[in-house]
Amino acid sequence: MSQRERDIDVLARTIWGEARGEGIAGQVAVGWTIRNRVEMDLGKDGKPDWWGEGYEGVCRAPWQFSCWNKNDPNSAYLRGEKQIPASEYMRAREAAVAVIEGRQPDPTGQATHYYATTMPKAPAWAPLAKRTAKIGRHVFFKDVP
Repeated sequence: MSQRERDIDVLARTIWGEARGEGIAGQVAVGWTIRNRVEMDLGKDGKPDWWGEGYEGVCRAPWQFSCWNKNDPNSAYLRGEKQIPASEYMRAREAAVAVIEGRQPDPTGQATHYYATTMPKAPAWAPLAKRTAKIGRHVFFKDVP
């Protein structure tokens, strides 16, 4: 598998794990949040950032996207131990390709974080960050301390 295909696959799996219940707009928004992390150089020093490098590094960094955490029921699907339903994977893959190829502009306002409104409460960092958008059941933020 080429690096491009690997990037698309890991991004699609992460989008599925984080936003499979969303429409394409919500899935693209989650994908752009990941792309924003991939492209950002936190220290402006060219060195690896704490949240990982590249799509796989960012998506699979410990405790960044809960769907990859070993205790998350979706992680077996993301690791390939269980099969993601084909139509759901293809929709998430479509969103991943749109994000990686820049077919759709960033709807999140350069967000690097989000949380699902279905969570019992907002993360501790949310009140300290700049809210940039609400798309579907996700609220997006940048400038997270």
